[in-house]
Amino acid sequence: MSSNPNIAATPLSCRRGGALKGAVRPPGDKSISHRAFIFGLLCRGVTDIAGLLEGDDVMRTGEACKALGARIERIGEGNWRVAGMGVGALLAPPHPLDFGNAGTGSRLMMGVVGGHAVTATFDGDASLRKRPMRRILDPLALMGAQVLSQTEGGRCPIVLRGTSEPAPIVYRTPVASAQIKSAVLLAGLNAPGATTVIETEASRDHTEKMLRHFGAEVEVAPEGVAGRRITLKGRPELRPNPVVVPADPSSAAFPMVAALITPGSDITIEGVMMNPLRTGLLTTLLEMGAEIEVVDQRLEGGEDVANLRVRASALRGVDVPAARAPSMIDEYPVLAVAAAFAQGETRMRGLHELRVKESDRLAAVAAGLAAAGVDHAIDGDDLIVRGGDGDVRGGGLVETHLDHRIAMSFLVMGMASDRAMAIDDSAMIATSFPAFRGLMEQLGAQFA
Repeated sequence: MSSNPNIAATPLSCRRGGALKGAVRPPGDKSISHRAFIFGLLCRGVTDIAGLLEGDDVMRTGEACKALGARIERIGEGNWRVAGMGVGALLAPPHPLDFGNAGTGSRLMMGVVGGHAVTATFDGDASLRKRPMRRILDPLALMGAQVLSQTEGGRCPIVLRGTSEPAPIVYRTPVASAQIKSAVLLAGLNAPGATTVIETEASRDHTEKMLRHFGAEVEVAPEGVAGRRITLKGRPELRPNPVVVPADPSSAAFPMVAALITPGSDITIEGVMMNPLRTGLLTTLLEMGAEIEVVDQRLEGGEDVANLRVRASALRGVDVPAARAPSMIDEYPVLAVAAAFAQGETRMRGLHELRVKESDRLAAVAAGLAAAGVDHAIDGDDLIVRGGDGDVRGGGLVETHLDHRIAMSFLVMGMASDRAMAIDDSAMIATSFPAFRGLMEQLGAQFA
């Protein structure tokens, strides 16, 4: 069903056609797009952004930045200009901040509000209201923010009162989460001292890179075997700096897997972010035997990017270690689709975080695999997919649970399965990949 009760669901199906051919550039990275708006708000002066993802999630973050005082204008497709307020100078929002389905935007903005003397109400759609926020609110409370009201279990709607004097803290994250880390660092921007976040496992580092891009002092040091210690010096004078948003690797995952499983396909995906903390899916697919060539590696907007040439491949099952989860947490649904077409068993370990995404993604993926006739099992927090050696029956209807990645993953499955795959609603795809259908049709996909 649609996330808006007043809008009818828009079912969609995809069936096998010919080989996929051509070159495409996926939309701008969602994580960086959220942060570009937020850092534009926190600078004094004008920040120009190119390649911004104009999906609903990011636009909700932009509206929240406006409510806190930023002036934001669109100056062309993907090109935006933000006139910010500066750290410590935000305005109290005149209305609740409605984040729709945007978990990243809501959690990062809680960090921003927590470090300022403003009170804000955070809310969203039915899916966002189910998502746990306590892991964000707990460290913010240690810094001096107050939760004035919340729904049971620390869920939205939440009324958060920030503080003008956030306490600099040393905080060890309970799980590898860029959202927790970022919320603490964003609150720490207005703290009179150093704020430190310790991670046992390194999560994606876009916030640290963007802090430096805008002039903040950030030190990153190893912590243990695979962790990091990030220390931010508080109250910097953030300086406007243009942001070029690279193509989102999480969105690139869909045409990538589609080309791998559709016989005869040969496509190029342009300008994909190659940050090593985001390339877990690429690493896994290469281990499965995928023919993916990384070409024209370069630096854009402070991030490594490259073009990927992807050819249809005979995939084999692999064991995906739990330690890889932070670098590919959003890509497991479409990896499960690839695994369904592989020879042998693929075991994806340590997927607890999938249970608290836009939906219980672990259960939703399993239900989708069942609808397609794919042999699979859930063992604790592991997902096991037993591939059909390139053959998947298909023909099922998948319940998306308002989750854009579930929707796109099973449409991709339909491009190579014996019978078409259908989803109950495609409306929420616009949250992260508004041009998904058009881009895939450009390559040769057939929707109905």
